[in-house]
Amino acid sequence: MAKIISYLRLKNMTMLQSFIALNCVYLVAVLTAIVFEFEWADRIRRRFADHPSGNDWVLTAQIIAMLLTIGVGLVLMASLFYKLKLKKPLEILMSASEKISANDLGFQVSYDSRDEMSDLCRAFEKMRSQLESNFKALWRSAEERNQISAIFAHDLRTPLSIMKGYFEFINSYLPQKKISEEKLLDTIKTMESHILRMERYVEAMSSIQKLDDIPINKQEIEIDTLIALLDDGASRIADLRGKTYDSCRNADSTSLFVDLDLVMQVFENMIANGVRYAFSQVKVDYLVRNGFFSITVTDDGPGFSNEGLLKAVLPFYRGEAPEANEHHGLGLYTSKTLCEKHQGGLQVANSSRGGGKVTVSFLCRVDK
Repeated sequence: MAKIISYLRLKNMTMLQSFIALNCVYLVAVLTAIVFEFEWADRIRRRFADHPSGNDWVLTAQIIAMLLTIGVGLVLMASLFYKLKLKKPLEILMSASEKISANDLGFQVSYDSRDEMSDLCRAFEKMRSQLESNFKALWRSAEERNQISAIFAHDLRTPLSIMKGYFEFINSYLPQKKISEEKLLDTIKTMESHILRMERYVEAMSSIQKLDDIPINKQEIEIDTLIALLDDGASRIADLRGKTYDSCRNADSTSLFVDLDLVMQVFENMIANGVRYAFSQVKVDYLVRNGFFSITVTDDGPGFSNEGLLKAVLPFYRGEAPEANEHHGLGLYTSKTLCEKHQGGLQVANSSRGGGKVTVSFLCRVDK
């Protein structure tokens, strides 16, 4: 029996094929047994033909033997089918479900077969992999939010301390009239500027919290149209700062499938950063290859410091530019987050000529 089953190679069969094959084996085995039982009953019947009590009981014994043969055969075939086709994959799936319930996703679901249970195991592995990916993304998001909250609390501490100092100053000297009206007005004006600064800071913090809620709305657009829109906006930003602007492209397609508003928002952040640090020129390179649309913005400024290369994409990092206090340091962080929502990324580096270089990428559908 084992050799017959091995010959049939049930692991390479579907559930239906295996069921049919085992039933064929079952029928052959049962019919063979029944044939032998008929011969046995015939011999017994002849042997007790002249017996005083007769041989009528032989028919009853034969029917019982046939029913037992059929029943035992069914049990054996069902057990064999379960053992060969169901037991191992069910054990694998049960073990996997217990690990997932315990929040343990560091395993793989693998079952070497070609039947439906193998397909089910592969689907389960795909689900586990997606759960693991989502869990890691959620963990990173929570870590980033904790980091942002820590930075937010740290950066608010300074203006709050200043405000507290001014309040104590006014509380101490105003009742005693030891402060002039001019000094009092200057102090109140300074306090107002710090309040406005904290309001802007809170608004910036609120905008970060809303990034995860931004939907991705992709649309098909001609590469020439997209680059024309980007170049027009970049040249205007550069002109306002008195910088020159140049661009070039290398595309293996004529159209893209991207979120236009998201791409333009990221691009404008990159250009604004580039012209802020550039001495005189900003250059942009567009690249469409292997399903990704990449934009590289290079300036001729001092480039990123070693600290900047590590922290440029962190929220509220302002660098060492003279204008650093005029913005909240959210441009590259926002751009990085939006790129990742578009299944791309952002990298910062220094160009071979010494200036800063920022590259972003977006997953797109390319129609050649």
